Amino acid sequence: MEAKGASQLSSIIVPSVQEMVKEKMIKTVPPRYVRSDLDKAEIDVDLNTKIPVIDMNRLCSSTTMDSEIDKLDFACKEWGFFQLVNHGMDSGFLDKIKSEIQDLFNLPMEEKKKLWQQPENMEGFGQVFVVSEEQKLDWADMFYVAMQPVGLRDLFPKIPLPFRDTLDSYSAEVKSIARILFEKMAIALKIKPEEMEKLFDDELEQRIRINYYPPCPEPDQVIGLTPHSDSTGLTILLQVNEVEGLQIKKNGKWVSVKPLPNAFIVNVGDILEIITNGTYRSIEHRGVVNSEKERLSVATFHNTGMGKEIGPLKSFVERKKAAFFRSVTSEEYLKGFFSRELNGKAYLDDMRI
Repeated sequence: MEAKGASQLSSIIVPSVQEMVKEKMIKTVPPRYVRSDLDKAEIDVDLNTKIPVIDMNRLCSSTTMDSEIDKLDFACKEWGFFQLVNHGMDSGFLDKIKSEIQDLFNLPMEEKKKLWQQPENMEGFGQVFVVSEEQKLDWADMFYVAMQPVGLRDLFPKIPLPFRDTLDSYSAEVKSIARILFEKMAIALKIKPEEMEKLFDDELEQRIRINYYPPCPEPDQVIGLTPHSDSTGLTILLQVNEVEGLQIKKNGKWVSVKPLPNAFIVNVGDILEIITNGTYRSIEHRGVVNSEKERLSVATFHNTGMGKEIGPLKSFVERKKAAFFRSVTSEEYLKGFFSRELNGKAYLDDMRI
């Protein structure tokens, strides 16, 4: 079976916000970016609301594993988000990838054009989830690339060195972290490890999305990333610079995430909510921008491989005496997700029975 995935999925090509900000010195936001439609939920200003922190060392040590797995279970049930520390990735290497990501977005436009999205392929510089010319746009540019399995790599060979090699190493290391987390979640969920392993085996799909949020003259009029939950199994996010902007929905309010230095921010995706039959929950989140500084982050999405069935696992259906979600193939699932605008948890809600 052909493992193309992203190349059959497409998004309407849109202008670069970074270029617009750079060239025009704009003082007001163009109408297509003004978002009066957005959720006016309050921001949670109580600084005590902090997402859980999971220590990977403790998660993998025989003496501390049980208590850390309990914390992981709590984080996935109650928050859908956690920060991962002591994950084993070298801080010097993280500095290297961060500076090369900055360089990628600082490439001259003629170099970027060689890596721009094509009408039939979402990979490259551009935007995703743009399905109509009337649609409101996010105040952001992104760079999207399929990384795992290697057969999916369409754009990857065109990425300039040394970034291509750095991205390759980063992809492999993050994938192994994701697989350890899936394995520990299986223990927390009291299911057979092979039930999780079967879905997220070595052929799991991994795609990387690097987000660039330029400063905005009217930050309250726009959104960097529309509120949504991730369609994936697990997302592992690295904050590239020190500018905050990620907010998650907790108890009906938006909570700002303050990233710990070199920690990963990990979140449960819709696929994990579906296979656990609602035990673990994907959470709505968004990206906000400011008027002073650009913000960069790199999100790595881990999905089941192609040809798998996405639906509640048998053990969870038996426990809850019902399946709360439909089962579909991974191909149908991805196609459905990328053919619509981002809109909260609407896609997951369509999967509900």
